[in-house]
Amino acid sequence: MDEEYDVIVLGTGLKECILSGLLSVDGLKVLHMDRNDYYGGESTSLNLTKIWKRFKGSESTPDHLGVSKEYNVDMVPKFMMANGALVRVLIRTSVTKYLNFKAVDGSFVYNNGKIHKVPATDVEALKSNLMGLFEKRRARKFFIYVQDYEEDDPKSHEGLDLHKVTTREVISKYGLEDDTVDFIGHALALHRDDNYLDEPAIDTVKRMKLYAESLARFQGGSPYIYPLYGLGELPQAFARLSAVYGGTYMLNKPECKVEFDESGKAFGVTSEGETAKCKKVVCDPSYLTDKVKKVGRVARAICIMKHPIPDTKDSHSVQIILPKKQLKRKSDMYVFCCSYAHNVAPKGKFIAFVSTEAETDKPEIELKPGIDLLGPVEETFFDIYDRYEPVNTPEEDNCFLTNSYDATTHFETTVKDVLALYSKITGKDLDLSVDLNAASAAEPEAA
Repeated sequence: MDEEYDVIVLGTGLKECILSGLLSVDGLKVLHMDRNDYYGGESTSLNLTKIWKRFKGSESTPDHLGVSKEYNVDMVPKFMMANGALVRVLIRTSVTKYLNFKAVDGSFVYNNGKIHKVPATDVEALKSNLMGLFEKRRARKFFIYVQDYEEDDPKSHEGLDLHKVTTREVISKYGLEDDTVDFIGHALALHRDDNYLDEPAIDTVKRMKLYAESLARFQGGSPYIYPLYGLGELPQAFARLSAVYGGTYMLNKPECKVEFDESGKAFGVTSEGETAKCKKVVCDPSYLTDKVKKVGRVARAICIMKHPIPDTKDSHSVQIILPKKQLKRKSDMYVFCCSYAHNVAPKGKFIAFVSTEAETDKPEIELKPGIDLLGPVEETFFDIYDRYEPVNTPEEDNCFLTNSYDATTHFETTVKDVLALYSKITGKDLDLSVDLNAASAAEPEAA
């Protein structure tokens, strides 16, 4: 391998594939390698036989679960916001032409032991059974303020500089109750902790606006969309994109050892006795374990069912967020459900994931609040995995590492990581001003 590449990407997880696609479109010469013989890395999709082998150690699956190949079960399932950054990246790179999306039926929040639809607009706030009559009115006023807020129109600011005042101060102006603040922060703005309350309110207001605009986009019951056949389609779509722009892909490359010079800078990758030279290396944490630190663990359950989740209006695809306060935990819990309607399971089957940042070594007990919402379950697989973040300095070693996937069931944190790495690698921000109409999604079927 005599030629030198601008970037060698190791691992075909979703983040690595998006980066390889973006860098190829930018005209960089990219070589993409993976020690596995399949795309997707940690974020791969598995059929039933592979799931059974991975979690139960055998390949013989029970007949009542149906045909193995009709399952496309994402190991890191996440919905994407219809107007969110990932969809903008897909449009910007024209990857949308390789994928078919379908709107997600429902977005719910867990409150006082029950599941409620997440209200995202003033109209929905008035209808919501999450709040009492007076609280609905207060919430409606707050939603109207957020909907009308335009950053470049001071008349819409009501005298508040959202870059300076905190979210807590804005919310207190409307006198909202703690439970209302809880669902706004965690189920609408999708914050993972409560630090946002003491940070400038502009971020939360923008997140709420994104949710409402995404919800309005497909007139469905949620702001989310999801690809038919699951997320396993995404890494392959970006791989195709990279190939169109001259990127080279090599799967099933054992070892993939990153080579460093005397000054500690990466200059290439060796596999099967050959070294490919490069200026920069992009990889997931498993390829450079001495440059990452463990920052947490994700506990999750994968459940196969033959019915939608109760109390979700018979939704075939749904996200339920269980805010940490409601569970008296340190972190939120997430329920993700998809079905044969998105071609991820055989006819009549539903796949639900329950995930959270692990606080114990017993996922069976820890995930119980989420699992209890599912109704009867045919089969459950429990899993717990470590989460890593890079600790290196890319300027010093030319290595750009992605973070492990968190417990969230939406893409907002994942794509933030990708965009930050893209900026570090190229020295510029990705332009995400695109025509959102270029990505369409089929409406969910009426239940």
